[in-house]
Amino acid sequence: MNTDDYDIEHLQTFLQSCPRTVVLTGAGTSLASGIPTYRDHEGRWQHSEPIKHQEFLQSSAARQRYWARSLHGWPAIRDAQPNRAHQALALMERKGQIETLITQNVDRLHQRSGSRKVVDLHGRLDQVHCLDCDALYCRQQIQQQMTTQEPPRGSPASARRPDGDQDLPEAMEQLTQVPDCVRCGGLLMPDVVFFGGTVPRARVDSCMAALERADGLIAVGSSLQVYSGFRFCRRAAELGKPLAILNTGATRADPLAQYKLTSDCGALLAAVSGLSGQLTGTA
Repeated sequence: MNTDDYDIEHLQTFLQSCPRTVVLTGAGTSLASGIPTYRDHEGRWQHSEPIKHQEFLQSSAARQRYWARSLHGWPAIRDAQPNRAHQALALMERKGQIETLITQNVDRLHQRSGSRKVVDLHGRLDQVHCLDCDALYCRQQIQQQMTTQEPPRGSPASARRPDGDQDLPEAMEQLTQVPDCVRCGGLLMPDVVFFGGTVPRARVDSCMAALERADGLIAVGSSLQVYSGFRFCRRAAELGKPLAILNTGATRADPLAQYKLTSDCGALLAAVSGLSGQLTGTA
C-alpha cells in the first residue's frame, strides 16, 4: 500500500467516525492556485515577516510600502482560481459532512468554489475599509484608483509573496501614492487581520461553538504556528474531539492529532469526497 492509499484509508475512517466536522484551512490549501505560502515544510518563514498591525497604523512609510507591493500583488489573488482542495471541500459541505469551514486564508477561494459555511478568520483581501468613517470598498475599486495615479510596472513572478504581496525595489515603493477614503479622506486598510492584530471575539466564539457541535476537526494545509488557528486544535483536544491534520510538513499540533496525513491535500480531499470521479484534467 503506498502513502496515498494509506492516507485515503485513514481519512475515510476519520470521516466515518466523524460524520460532521469542522475544517480549518491554511495557506497550503491555496498553493495549487498559485498563491505562495508563508512557511516551508518545517514551519520556517520563507520570506521576511509580513507587515504588522501596529506598524501599518503608526507608520506612513509602512503604509506606502504595503500599498505599493499590494498594487503589484493584488492581481494574482484576484485572478487565482479554486483548485481541487477547494472544490472537494465545497462538495463535502453539500453532502452535509462539514459543520463549518474556518479559513485562515484571505483569498475567498472557498466561497468561489461554492462553500457557504465559511468563516474568514483573518478577514478578506477583496475588501478595504476606512478606519475613520467605516466606509467599505471593493479592493478592485482601490486598484483602479491607484492604477490611474501610478500604472504598475512589471515585476518578476518569482518575487510574488503570500496575500497579494510582491517584492519590489525600494525606489518603486516610494513612487506609490497611498490611497485615501474618497468619502472622508481617512485611512484605508485592507479588511484583514494583519500579524499582531486581533481576530474579533465574536468570530472566534462562532468558530468555537461550531467545534462544540461537530464530531471532529480536520486541519488542512497549515503549519498551525499562529495561535489564531492552533487554538482550535487545542480546544478540540480539550473537548475530546479527534483531530486529523492534512499537511505535507510539520505542524504545531502534530502531538494532538489522531491522524497526520502528508499526501497532497487536493488529491487526498478529491479522493475521499468523490470529486475525483467528477473531474477530468482539473489541477
